[in-house]
Amino acid sequence: MMIIYDATDTIVGRLATKVAKSALLGEKIVIINCEKAIMTGNKENVLQKFKSRRDRGIPLKGPYIHREPEKIVKRIIRGMLPYKTTHGKEALKRIMCYIGIPDEFKDKKYEVLEKDKIAKLSTLNYLTIREISTFLGAK
Repeated sequence: MMIIYDATDTIVGRLATKVAKSALLGEKIVIINCEKAIMTGNKENVLQKFKSRRDRGIPLKGPYIHREPEKIVKRIIRGMLPYKTTHGKEALKRIMCYIGIPDEFKDKKYEVLEKDKIAKLSTLNYLTIREISTFLGAK
C-alpha cells in the first residue's frame, strides 16, 4: 500500500509526525510538492537557526545540511524516527519526497491534510521550505 501526501500549505512538522507514524507501521509514503510546505515561527529566527546549523562543523566531516527542499523535509521526518535502529532505517527508506508532482503520480489520488493547513494558524509568522532552501543557497 502506498500513501501519497500533498504538502502544499501544510505545516511540515505536523506532516512529518503523520508520515513517521505511517512509515513505522510499514506503509510506503510519497510526499509531493515539498517546496510548498510551511514552517512556522519568526522568519529571522528560523533562518538564523538554519544558518547556524549550516555554518557549524567542518565541510569535509559534517554535519551536512542539505539545501534542496525535498531533502530538508526528509531530514525533518528523519528527526522523528529512530533512524539508528534497523526498524527506523527501513522506515526511512520507505519515504520518498519530491519537488512538484512527478509524472508517475499525476493521475493518482493523493491525500491532503486539511486540519494541518495554513488556514488553521493563529499567526502569520511562517515561511515556506522553498524560501529556506533559497536562503541556504539552492538554485
